[in-house]
Amino acid sequence: QVQLVESGGGLVQPGGPLRLSCAASGSIFRLNVMGWYRQAPGKQREWVGSMHIGGTTNYADSVKGRFSISRDNAKNTLYLQMNNLKPENTAVYYCKAFLRGTDYWGQGTQVTVSS
Repeated sequence: QVQLVESGGGLVQPGGPLRLSCAASGSIFRLNVMGWYRQAPGKQREWVGSMHIGGTTNYADSVKGRFSISRDNAKNTLYLQMNNLKPENTAVYYCKAFLRGTDYWGQGTQVTVSS
């Protein structure tokens, strides 16, 4: 019922910006919360940030001031703008939606920060 597709990942130099997109099936208005997670090799998946249906955002301390979440309701798309990227930000980034007690995940998009 809920399908999510991430895009926008790739190779970027340290300090550079990158914007990820998460396209959702249907209207995102029905989703209580959407967010971004990431997982690096050898590490557990960690929460990056979330946006609730009303637009309120929350971020992990490690990305505050550098990452921001926005959405385009007309395009049913959630964005993650990442600035001043660091090598330790290298990971597969996942979009997540929460609806009626169920988490829905996209396939992930690889972000590699390297010079």
